[in-house]
Amino acid sequence: GDTTLLAGEQVDLEEMLEVNGKLEDGFAPAEGKPVLLGITKASLQTRSFISAASFQETTRVLTQAAVEGKKDSLIGLKENVIVGRLIPAGTGAGMNRLRVAASSRDAALRASYRKLQDSLIAPASAAEEHAAERAQGPEAAIGDDPLAAVEGETHGLDADAGDYLIADKAEGSED
Repeated sequence: GDTTLLAGEQVDLEEMLEVNGKLEDGFAPAEGKPVLLGITKASLQTRSFISAASFQETTRVLTQAAVEGKKDSLIGLKENVIVGRLIPAGTGAGMNRLRVAASSRDAALRASYRKLQDSLIAPASAAEEHAAERAQGPEAAIGDDPLAAVEGETHGLDADAGDYLIADKAEGSED
């Protein structure tokens, strides 16, 4: 095909699909056929250089990874065991998903707190205040305060106000 892959090059199916997916319209996709590899070749052709280095030709695999500046994403079981992390299976996988979700939520909260903190710091000069007002955007001009947009758990009904309002209405006070 018209990809960066060479004729006769052995790549895994995921990599070939990834390269074909990046191909622009009008270019021919790469084609291939499945090849059954021996245990040595199969272990050396994994995406994880840590996993490949643990099997055979350790020096060559690690040197090649260092020269190419590779980063191992530690997705498989083997490389996680080698570096002493929880394996991404069983209870370890669930904990890892929770850790990732918590980390992204924490990052979002930190970003929103930074934004809020920037809006709370008083400007030192009129020019600084003017620049801050221009940076706020059009919603600031119409009084669209993000804190005012927070909705409570009520619906604005009399029943939401509590028993004291209902008792007042029963006594005859219309307010």
